[in-house]
Amino acid sequence: MDSKAATHGPVAHSRREPKQERARQTKRLVLRTAAEAFKEHGYPAVTLQAVAERASMTKGAVYFHYANKEALAVAVIMEHYARWEPLVSEVRSRGLPPLETLLAVLEGAAEAFRDDVMVQAGARLQIERSLIKADLPVPYVGWQELLTSLITEARDAGQLRADVDPAALARVVVAAFFGSQHISDVLNGRADLMQRHGELIEAVFRGAMP
Repeated sequence: MDSKAATHGPVAHSRREPKQERARQTKRLVLRTAAEAFKEHGYPAVTLQAVAERASMTKGAVYFHYANKEALAVAVIMEHYARWEPLVSEVRSRGLPPLETLLAVLEGAAEAFRDDVMVQAGARLQIERSLIKADLPVPYVGWQELLTSLITEARDAGQLRADVDPAALARVVVAAFFGSQHISDVLNGRADLMQRHGELIEAVFRGAMP
């Protein structure tokens, strides 16, 4: 290989890297901007043109990353779901007893609904799922399965009553959790979400403890 050929590959690669990073940054900006718009206005009212203007870029730049509004909505929803596995892993890494692990996961999820625009936007889009012409994950099922597992661990460790039905309690907790965050959003923009969450935990788990 001659010297010109030897230097051309690495130089070309180094030139591609900044371009690829700019493309990734642009895609992240589009996604976050879309999440803010979906959260504030809902799926029907948002257009790709509005997302482009809000992000101070051309409509073509948005289309380069997302073919249509449906694709953008799906991407936001998938980002919403991607938040939960790292949360559960982080809580489990603390080595807490089972019930404390369960409560810490729920508290972390409540904080995400309070603070994370991607979580907030994903929640609203799931409520509006009938308007989105795309295949979307079925909501709540994953949470029910996770909480059933965590409640089972807590029951088997003696932290919850032996007669607790983990699947039934998980369904109650999921319904109460998602209902409370939605009501908090509608009435107070989620400003009182952690207070409502504390009330939920007290009411639901007091009767399940030995």
